[in-house]
Order: sequence, then structure tokens, then C-alpha cells
Amino acid sequence: MKIIMKEGLPIVSLTLRYQGGNMCLDNILLDTGCATTIFDTDEVEPIGLVIDRANERPKRMYGVGGESELCYEQVVSDLVIDDCLLHRFPLQLGITKETYGFNGILGADFMMKTGLIVDFHEMLTRKKK
Repeated sequence: MKIIMKEGLPIVSLTLRYQGGNMCLDNILLDTGCATTIFDTDEVEPIGLVIDRANERPKRMYGVGGESELCYEQVVSDLVIDDCLLHRFPLQLGITKETYGFNGILGADFMMKTGLIVDFHEMLTRKKK
């Protein structure tokens, strides 16, 4: 993923595949300080990535300044983020676009699980070899 700095924050675009659906998401915050990955519910609904009321768990997402937003965490199987297949990945869905201005946040959980290397010299990410 190519990294673009916007207002001092690393922003990426990524491809998301789920249950046969495929989409490109822009304006995703690459956040090593965020424990979990979250996508805006309205943005990912077209590919069938919706809150599973039977298996979700409500959680609070806290940002800088202590403000919190309600989101829903659920385990998602066979989610592909930029060619990285994730089996049973705990993912959060909530309102990120309206509240924070991002279509999603790619958190440390994804980076650690996939061995993602963030290269600010070349302004890109790559998988560990």
C-alpha cells in the first residue's frame, strides 16, 4: 500500500474482499497506536460486511481526548485485505467516517497478524518476506 500523509497522518487505500464482493476503500488511517481494525459500516455494507447481530459484541472505541463511540466487534472469516487472507479475524464495525473523517482504521492487530512493514522512507507498506 502506498502511504500518503494528510495533515500529518498516514493514509492508505486498500482492496477489501468478502463473500464474493470486492471494493477499494480510500482514506484509511494506518494507525500503529490503534489496537484493532475498524471499518465504517456504511462503506463496507455493499460487499456484505455488516454487523452480525447474533455474533457481535458491543465495544467502546476511545480516541484522543477520551471521547468514545460505540462500535461492534465480531469475528469475520475469509476476509481479504490487500491480498492478505484473514481467517477468524476480530474486526470492528462502526461509524468512523462521520466521527473521525476516515473510512476505516487499519490497526496494529492487522499489522502484527500479517507481518506488515511500514516504511516511511519509501512511503509504502510491504509484507514481511
